[in-house]
Formats: sequence, structure tokens, C-alpha cells
Amino acid sequence: MQTTMGLIHCCSALLLLAFIPKGCHGGNILVLPTEGSHWINMDILVKALHSRGHNITVVRSNNSWYIKEKSSYYNSYTVQVERSIDQKFMTEFIGKVMEFETGSQTLTEYIGMMRYFLEIHHMGGELVSAMLEDKELMRILKDSKFDLVLTDPTCGLGVILAKYLNLPLVYNVRMALAGEAHLAIAPSPLSFVPVTGSGNTDKMTFIQRVKNVFWQLQLFILQEAVTKGIYQKLCDKYLGSDINFNHLMLEADIWLMRVDFVLEFPRPTMPNVVYIGGFQCEPAMPLPEHLEEFVQSSGEHGVIIMSLGSFVKELPADITNKIAATFAKLPQRVIWRHKGARPATLGNNTLIVDWMPQKDLLGHPKVKLFVAHGGTNGIYEALCHGVPVVGLPLFYDQYDNLVRLKERGAAKFITIQTVLKDNNFQDAIQEVLNEPSCRSNMQRLSRLHKDQPMKPLDTALFWIEFVMRHKGAAHLRTESYRLPWYSYHSVDVFLFLAGALLLVIFTVFIFIRCLCTTMCKSKVKCD
Repeated sequence: MQTTMGLIHCCSALLLLAFIPKGCHGGNILVLPTEGSHWINMDILVKALHSRGHNITVVRSNNSWYIKEKSSYYNSYTVQVERSIDQKFMTEFIGKVMEFETGSQTLTEYIGMMRYFLEIHHMGGELVSAMLEDKELMRILKDSKFDLVLTDPTCGLGVILAKYLNLPLVYNVRMALAGEAHLAIAPSPLSFVPVTGSGNTDKMTFIQRVKNVFWQLQLFILQEAVTKGIYQKLCDKYLGSDINFNHLMLEADIWLMRVDFVLEFPRPTMPNVVYIGGFQCEPAMPLPEHLEEFVQSSGEHGVIIMSLGSFVKELPADITNKIAATFAKLPQRVIWRHKGARPATLGNNTLIVDWMPQKDLLGHPKVKLFVAHGGTNGIYEALCHGVPVVGLPLFYDQYDNLVRLKERGAAKFITIQTVLKDNNFQDAIQEVLNEPSCRSNMQRLSRLHKDQPMKPLDTALFWIEFVMRHKGAAHLRTESYRLPWYSYHSVDVFLFLAGALLLVIFTVFIFIRCLCTTMCKSKVKCD
């Protein structure tokens, strides 16, 4: 009888535990995301955190493009602003990039393109101001007792808000303001660490190292323009004139870096940099019926898929027609994510769609090739499923991502301005399709990528929860960013040692000279 009663009590306790809501043990997380593809991967983290019982609050603008106001897995606060990074702005920006890439690439065109880049940060600054000026919103956020801020440092608004609320800070990061995030946080010798936009690998000739230094100087100037022209002014106004934005940005507790050294070149790093490259990769799900039929109809030749990411809706008509004509010549079936006008040269083997389940297609055994712009999300999905890539990089880190993949023997790429020249695009496709090493190299990289003690997403979740448990991770942060450049590089030490050495040499010289003079005088007296 006692055994039976004990079993009943045990079952009752287990049942009670099962019905206790997970949220009561969860954290309270404030998320300040960036639009477009950056939100796509942030959204994966948000869903995973919610599934573990955490309460998520997302701050968005009223003009938000990708970030929805209502969701089943996060709450949101909508900030009213006159302008933000919306679809219209990104269409204009992409158009300006296309003009630069396919034009004469003059200094005037470059400056015009950079104005759009600066405008993105100005809009981010306006969103920060609108948030901090909204006293009711700030009262609500302070009263919510958040455990940390999760943000993407391509824009500085999350950095400033975290400091204003005095909360630990975690980055979901690949790029930071004007360059690759490693360049901001970790030692980066320019002799073997390629700078964003340089197109260099970790094996550089003298000329390439000169180019690397030039690109680093350019990024430094651009970042200073963004920092001092926008974010430092906000710090002075809302946080106090003693707060340095550059220091503030580097004070993040954890940097969740969206790269894997399977693709990334080996380089110095820091203890609070955690690598989660490929965290967005998931097993492929069955395709919708109409896509499955189309894919299966490809026979032995298989399927090519093409997507240029979330920002690019269409290309100039001449480039679109050239791409369509190239696809029409191929024996493969093609699924092309394209929202522009229907190309006049479109072949019967090509299916144009507004949206496609990219990861599910990449995981399908019939898919032979991925034509992509080189964004981090697409590159890692291709890596996860072992599909080789032909790249058409447009801007930002896309060129560098494809350089890394090409260096590993798993991709070919051409610049957008060379699509119209001869058969460059077709040659790149044929080379990847007909060269077995491209596919075998990508599949080898895929096996390396998957051979980890923890899944990248689980690693990300662990470190976010680590910061919540310990109220930060200050013991992992370096204090090097507080040093002036001459102290960081020990220029003052070298000057001191050089001065001390010169003083010793000068003292010895004077001593010898005095000794020689004394000896000469003694000799004269003896004579």
C-alpha cells in the first residue's frame, strides 16, 4: 500500500512539473535587430530562445520591412520614425550599386554609393533618438527588468540602448559598422589577415599586402565618419560626453560570430568570440508538390537554383536577359527566384518564382548547383548541404565570402559587370558542373562543418544563457581597446628603449672620449 501511494505521489509530482510553464524559469531578452537577411538569421535565434522558455521583446520601427509587429514567439514595441531601411530605400541602394558595378566606377559614383551607406546609419541614429526621446517607452523597458540586449552591430542602436539601460550585451554578428567584426575586436595583422573588400586570401604577395593596407585605411576612414558623425553625437547627448562610442561597441560581453573556420581563414581571435557559422542550417523538408514535380522532371541532368538574397529583387534588364539566355542553353532545369519583369530570353527549362524554400531545395539530391550572390546565410546553407556555388557578388561581404569558398575549391564566381561579356557566366556554370572536384570539395567541407561537439545553434543558446546566468561575461573581455594606439602597439615602449639605448651609447661614447682626452693630456705632459 505504501509503495502504491509513493508511486502515486511520484507520478503526481512529475505531472505537476510537466505543467509548470517554462517561461517562469526563462530569461527576459531585449532584441534590436537589423532589417533584411540580418533579421532572417536573428529570427532563428529568437525562435530557439522562445522554445527554451525565454521571453523575447523586439524593438522595430513603424516602417519595418521584414520584422513583423505581431508574432506568436515574441512581443514587440514599434517606434514611430519618418524613415527607415524599407524596401523602397534598399531598391534605390541596390540600383546605385548596380550603376557603380556596371559603369565606369568613377570617384563621383563611388561617393554617391557611400552616401547611401551613410544614410543607413543616419536612419539608425534617428531610430535611437526616437526611442530614447520616448519617455514612456524607456520607462516600460526599464521596468521590464531585461537580462540582456541581443543585437546586430552592423548598426549602433543596440549598443547605445544597452548602455542606456545598463544591460549586458550580446552580438549576433558578421559585420560591424564598416568592416568584418574580427577587424574590430581581435588582433588582425595585415600581413595575413585579409581586409573586407580587398579580395585577398591569407597568402598575399607584396602588392596584395599593399592593397590590404589601402583597404584597411579606407574602412578606417569610413568607420570614423560613421562613428564621429552619427553615433558619438548620440552618445554625447544621451549617455554623457565621457562615453566613447568605439569603446562602448567593443564592450560587448559575447560576440556570436556567424563564421566557421572550415571557410574562414585562420587568424587570431579573442576569448569572448564564439563561432556559430551555419547555425541557421536545418535538415531539408519535403518540397511543395509543384516544385517536387518540376525537380523530378529534370532527369539525370538535375536542377540549378538561383537566388540573389532578400535585398535584390531584380537586376538590370540586359543582365537579366543574359542570365536567362544562358540558362536556356543548359540541359538542367532551373528554379530562379526573381521578382522583376519576365526576361524575354527565358527558356522552357526555367521556372521563375517569387519565393522558394532555399534550404529544402539545397538539401534535395537532384540539385547540382547554387547560383548565389554570396551572402553569409546562403553560403552556409550551401555548405551544410554540400552544394557547389557559382557566385555573382554585388556588395558588402559577398565578394569576400566567395573568395573563401573559391580558395577551398568549392566555387567559381564572376563580377556582375562581366556577366555580359562573352560566355563568362556560362563558362563558370559549366566549369563547376563538369569538374567533379568542386562538388567533392564542397561535400568534404560539409562533413568538416558538421563534425562538431555541439550544433552551432546550441552553442549560441548556451552562451546567451551563460550571460544571463552570470549577469555578463566581463572576465572574457579584453581591455586592450582602452589603450591608445601607441600603447597598443608598444610604440612608446620601443621609443623608450631606443632612447635608453641611445643614452647608454652616448654615455659610453662620452666616457671613451673623456678617457682618450685624459690619456692624451698625460702623454703630452710626459713629453
